[in-house]
Amino acid sequence: MRGSSSSSRCAAVRRAGTRMSQGCSLMCVRGINRLRERGLFGVPELNCPEGFQEAQDKALQESEQLVQKACSTPPGPETVMIFDQLSDSLCRVADLADFVKVAHPDFAFREAAEEACRNIGTMVEKLNTDVELCQSLRRLLADETVMSSLDPETRRVAELFMFDFEISGIHLDEEKRKKAVDLNVRILDLCNEFLIGTHIPNKIDKHVLPEHIRYNFTAEGNYLRVAGLHADCPDDLVREAAYKIFLHSNSQQLTRLEELLASRNNLAQLVGYDTFAHRALQGTMAKNPETVRQFLEKLSEQLAKRTQKDFEMMTKMKMKLNPHNSMLMPWDHPYYSGVLRAERYNIDPGLYCPFFSLGACMEGLNSLFSQLLGISLYAEQTKRGEIWSEDVRKLAVVHETEGLLGYIYCDFFQRPDKPHQDCHFTVRGGRLKENGEYQLPVVVLMLSLPNSARGAPTLLSPGMMENLFHEMGHAMHSMLGRTRYQHVTGTRCATDFAEVPSILMEYFANDYRVVNQFARHYKTGQPLPKNMVSRLCESKKVCAAADMQLQVFYAVLDQIYHGKHPLKKSTTEILKETQEKVYGLPYVPNTAWQLRFSHLVGYGAKYYSYLMSRAVASMVWKQCFAQNPFDRAMGERYRREMLAHGGGKEPMLMVQGMLQKSLSVEDFVDALVSDLDHDFETFIMDS
Repeated sequence: MRGSSSSSRCAAVRRAGTRMSQGCSLMCVRGINRLRERGLFGVPELNCPEGFQEAQDKALQESEQLVQKACSTPPGPETVMIFDQLSDSLCRVADLADFVKVAHPDFAFREAAEEACRNIGTMVEKLNTDVELCQSLRRLLADETVMSSLDPETRRVAELFMFDFEISGIHLDEEKRKKAVDLNVRILDLCNEFLIGTHIPNKIDKHVLPEHIRYNFTAEGNYLRVAGLHADCPDDLVREAAYKIFLHSNSQQLTRLEELLASRNNLAQLVGYDTFAHRALQGTMAKNPETVRQFLEKLSEQLAKRTQKDFEMMTKMKMKLNPHNSMLMPWDHPYYSGVLRAERYNIDPGLYCPFFSLGACMEGLNSLFSQLLGISLYAEQTKRGEIWSEDVRKLAVVHETEGLLGYIYCDFFQRPDKPHQDCHFTVRGGRLKENGEYQLPVVVLMLSLPNSARGAPTLLSPGMMENLFHEMGHAMHSMLGRTRYQHVTGTRCATDFAEVPSILMEYFANDYRVVNQFARHYKTGQPLPKNMVSRLCESKKVCAAADMQLQVFYAVLDQIYHGKHPLKKSTTEILKETQEKVYGLPYVPNTAWQLRFSHLVGYGAKYYSYLMSRAVASMVWKQCFAQNPFDRAMGERYRREMLAHGGGKEPMLMVQGMLQKSLSVEDFVDALVSDLDHDFETFIMDS
């Protein structure tokens, strides 16, 4: 049974009127006559914060009945169905609460959702150490006659449920099982505390900073509040100050991280694993930390010369713009790589935004999905109380022959207290219900788009447009991963596979044939010129090796933190050593970047997943879609081989089915490195 906290959650991952639909004729409004339900996502209890307690109590009561039913049912396919019902009853509350606790504008709702997450999570951990419940599943798995009669998906789901028992310590004695539950609950709390700490701004006496740069930071009396790295600021001194202040070590956050890492290691060893990484990587494409280490080492070797060349280019640019201080520092990398891109390819995001209105981008996605998968998106009227902000839009996802597949709630715009992050949340997983009907999946896509001027469309930068495509890739995975069991539906799959569909969508977003279908100037209707798209794509390869090397550094650091314990040095000393060895830019004294590394919560021991998923997406794009991004036959193959199974099939088998070959670590590395090569025609044209 998988819980719904940030560390082990079911969700795999992670303005008024016309703004979304402006210029988007395909997204017509469909009126559907239904009873006026009140409550978030149409859940009647959730019309007020107190409703979470009612929904939680109802789920816990239902789970007790299902546990009794599972324990008294003879071994057979019904056993797996009952376990999935049990998982679904808890996840329907926990997944929904997982979103509400971070995104709802009302603090009372967020607080109630947080409490529901904790209580459901605690129940999940108790169920995962329930010996009698486990025995009912073990009887099924031990019955060879019954197991041989089950279809592959049912067998895999049964095995996954048993795996959840095993990694929770079901084989231990009662005292140790209780210790495992306590550790899991403590880890959930530490994850929440650490995550909050990663976003808290730092303050400094304003007199410490030169007067001419103080205006860059928010004043609070005699203090200045620093809430980020100001990575795009052209003033070197501002970036340096922001880096040193925002990343300054915090003893409370350091203690949280140390306890979190130690608790994870204690739990892993308690249930029989050498390290937390060994426990976390079970069932992934990589399978074990040794493969991850090999992947990262080989990738780092291949990137070394390119990265050094990138750093040399950045250093020359810094010398050109700031002759008095030419040493390249960590706060320089994002800024000077951007300067180099803009200079070499004349890239000004402001030139692109008028072509990427939100309505046009949604129409482009609609067109792509229609041609590739036979799917259309329709805006649907929401009921009173169903949404948490007036600018949220609800989309019905409809297949041309299969009908309604599910719903996507689009929470796209900035608002106070809303996290500045782009992510996908599963609110309800799809499954085949006992009455033969299919429980439709419900997801939320959360972006941080700027609020547009009155009467004008929302205009996206190229990066925002790419992020929209990325998150919509997750949504399509959720809609098309129509498994029989919600335990493996959609994005409920291995972390290093879950990012493949979303990253693959980035390749579509950077292909001129796709972009040309929707990118029109919102005033003149002029299409985006091909050479502008080519220059934009090629500009992303400038300093891309150094950018990738930075990701390797993060992934290596994550592996060390979740490797053998006790750690040989403090987390900050490990950061310093790893940064200088793997990344190459110097560590800055008195900083502790790891205390802002929020991915240590949801991606603990799995940060490498972004790189491995990108490698798979690159191979799928080049082999299957580069020749024709609208190939319907290939789209259907993609759905059949990779999207349809959710987590109901081994991830590497899905990749092999799509690519029709087995893959080595070298294949993953080569795919990533080959993406760094410039397109010869564009490179010569713009040199």
